[in-house]
Amino acid sequence: MFYLIGKSLAHSYSAEIHRAFGRYDYALQNLPPEAVGDFLKHGEWEGLNVTIPYKQTVLPFLDEISEEAKSIGSVNTIVRSGDRLVGHNTDYLGFFAMAYRAGILFGGRKVVILGSGGTCLTASAVARDCGAREIVVISRTGENTYDTLPRHYDAEILINTTPVGMYPSNGASAISLTPFQRLVGVIDVIYNPLETPILREARLRGIASTGGLYMLVAQAAVAAGHFCGDKPEKAEIDAVYKSILQQKANIVLLGMPGVGKSTVARALAAKTGREILDTDQMIETRAGMAIPEIFKTVGEAKFRDLECEAIAEAGKQSGKIIATGGGAVLREENLNPLTQNGRLYFLLRPLDTLARDNRPLSQNADLAQMYQTRLPLYLKFSDATVENKDPDTCADEILEEFCENIGYKRSKP
Repeated sequence: MFYLIGKSLAHSYSAEIHRAFGRYDYALQNLPPEAVGDFLKHGEWEGLNVTIPYKQTVLPFLDEISEEAKSIGSVNTIVRSGDRLVGHNTDYLGFFAMAYRAGILFGGRKVVILGSGGTCLTASAVARDCGAREIVVISRTGENTYDTLPRHYDAEILINTTPVGMYPSNGASAISLTPFQRLVGVIDVIYNPLETPILREARLRGIASTGGLYMLVAQAAVAAGHFCGDKPEKAEIDAVYKSILQQKANIVLLGMPGVGKSTVARALAAKTGREILDTDQMIETRAGMAIPEIFKTVGEAKFRDLECEAIAEAGKQSGKIIATGGGAVLREENLNPLTQNGRLYFLLRPLDTLARDNRPLSQNADLAQMYQTRLPLYLKFSDATVENKDPDTCADEILEEFCENIGYKRSKP
């Protein structure tokens, strides 16, 4: 049996990735710090992956450490060789593959790395070996801290190796990219969510950027080679990456009230087996009353507050279908929670066919005027537009577009 060990693994996709390679049984094993040594010495396992915070904790328990792991100073893969425990570091090749795929080149550039843990050691080693001109590590203590970060606003490549912003603390960010005006590359090794706030900033500025999912898949392929001697090639790595990305990304539906988002969501669920998160239903559950009653009792502003809370909760999830209310685009703060894990679809239907019953804002409104007001917002939020001629056809068109384009988002204000 093969395992990933770590302190808290609720965010991990490693089991799905290793199982997708189809070479051995693989599971997650949460361990408190005091149990790591005993599990290494006495646990029933054939091979292990190691994640934060144990990539250096395991070092004293190993009989042998590979040269690449020694040079980095951390281990993320352990195999049994007879009675001996041998440590390797597959993060190095995974990190390199991720950066190369994103077109981020280190040669002659100043690199700033946030965080000083095991992944920082890997990032530093790759940047150094690829010819970085200067490497600065920012941590909470030491020579370079977040207080002295302004000295390094001339960074050309920024790498986040901290867990800030990782599920379930979505939306958090250690820094803003605004002061960094010379950036040509941004890497965030977090993979859940798929897009962190700094990655979104980079995308909107047109800066080459990548999250950590491809690194996770590529390093798992190298680990598979250590585990069973059969390392997946690049084509298989790319196929598993795309498969995991499709599994974990949300399909988010936007559009005018009555356009059929909930109906299309049910059609998508029937075709994919995914769970539906309907933000209007979430609001009603949270408030303990129907939406028309919410508007009547506490007004639209309070409803929008509840809507923001529901969208933040739904957007954290992975692999869901999210049906939003017609006015979800009215608050800018809803954009990042929806985009962080999702591909967003703006549904269209002729205005005279839109349902109005039990919709407080559209029931007696001038729909043409409402549509003209909201159209720029729907376009700003969405990644693609699909006409809802009928729910089944619409669902098919969304799935075709989703499978073809997931992972690509256009830079837009």
